[in-house]
Amino acid sequence: MFRTVTVQVIAPQEPATDAHGNAVCELGAAEDVAGVLPQPGGTADLSAPRPEGTAVSMTFHWPRGDRRSLRRCLIRYGGRAYRVIGDPQPYLAGNCPGQFDRAVECEAVDG
Repeated sequence: MFRTVTVQVIAPQEPATDAHGNAVCELGAAEDVAGVLPQPGGTADLSAPRPEGTAVSMTFHWPRGDRRSLRRCLIRYGGRAYRVIGDPQPYLAGNCPGQFDRAVECEAVDG
């Protein structure tokens, strides 16, 4: 059995516009999701123009049965917010036994 954690998912609200007609992305309320398996990834420096910059990657293995879209979401874990990359989809039914059925790749960038 894997030791899982509870993370918070913060989904964007429907796009709105400001007084000048520019798209504004506002975030909704954080929602807890239990049973997530975090997998730390690597870190990378962001090159000479950003000497203090670091990118941190993380993969969250998502609990089977939670079918919400994670596209454009943030995942809060360990005091840091990670941006979901792309639109993670579940594995084909029957191809992945166990309690997880989707790998959610994320990143956080500092600096």
